[in-house]
Amino acid sequence: MITSSSTTIAKKLFLFFLIITGLYYGKVFLMPFVIGGILATLFLPFCNWMEKKKIPKGIAVFLCFFTLFLFLSGLVALLSWKISEVINDITLLKDKASDTVVFIQKYIYSHFNISIEEQYKILKEEKPSYSNMVQMLLSSLAVTLTNLILVTAYFLFLLYYRSHIKQFILKLTAISEQQAMEQIIHKVANVSQQYLIGLSKMIVCLWIMYYIGFSFIGLENALFFAILCGFLEIIPFVGNITGTALTILIAAMHGGNLILIGGIAITYGVVQFIQGWLLEPLMLGPQVKINPLFTIIALVLGELLWGIPGIILAIPLTAMLKIICDHVETLKPYGFLIGEIESKKSTNSSFFKKIKALV
Repeated sequence: MITSSSTTIAKKLFLFFLIITGLYYGKVFLMPFVIGGILATLFLPFCNWMEKKKIPKGIAVFLCFFTLFLFLSGLVALLSWKISEVINDITLLKDKASDTVVFIQKYIYSHFNISIEEQYKILKEEKPSYSNMVQMLLSSLAVTLTNLILVTAYFLFLLYYRSHIKQFILKLTAISEQQAMEQIIHKVANVSQQYLIGLSKMIVCLWIMYYIGFSFIGLENALFFAILCGFLEIIPFVGNITGTALTILIAAMHGGNLILIGGIAITYGVVQFIQGWLLEPLMLGPQVKINPLFTIIALVLGELLWGIPGIILAIPLTAMLKIICDHVETLKPYGFLIGEIESKKSTNSSFFKKIKALV
């Protein structure tokens, strides 16, 4: 006999799969919208501060966009300059690539008895035409340009119409519950801003620490690798290992010795220790901390649904979902499930409170 509780569970599961399906098929619309929304949330404090200084809302929103544009342009210019330095020694890279190709060809010949001539023949047959490659490149550029325009539009309009959207949400709520809903909106927006600003501060601190460590051990293009490793820290578990592995690989290709490679590994370990035990508790806080199980689930779902952008957005979105769950009474069990297990007697809590008070 089917009980009401089992029917409720079935409805919740159906709703969950319906949301997942909507996220997958609606990614063309949702991905730029979510990116624009996250950027708008990040700039909310700055926009509110300017409006309090009697700056008109339209000008304040434009100044937020101009600040974002300057920051991203400077970052892209810096990375482009450093990337050109990294691949400056093209002869060395070609020699390494040639040696690798020869090794693979010999391995295939010795283990699969396919001659080098036959290997070249297979490659020629599988080689895509230049027209198809150009068509794919132009299509990719068109999609990227369209998404950039959409992200910019969503960023500007979500910032400008934020009060209008808030009033719309309140109008959907019963009059008796509007005050509680307004408090929930305020709390969720406030904690989300703190999380995103804290995440940005942590990335900047990681850039500084990686740069100091890489410069100390004598790694060439230390600034580029510091920015790379810092950015990839957004993706837990996978990002930090990927950034360090790429740094070690490129250093080895440019003739780095064992001492340099060991120095990179030690720098990575020290930065990870400081990040895990000091930066995350101070800048992100326990209220948005996700346990490792749901971190992995979020990353896998993000990649399945939206690809690489989904991996980058998975953790911020899951953290913001946890914030909403923690502040909505009926969703609190889900926030508890996603979050870390908090010990009742934390020996570090008073220590972190004192440091936060100083900061």
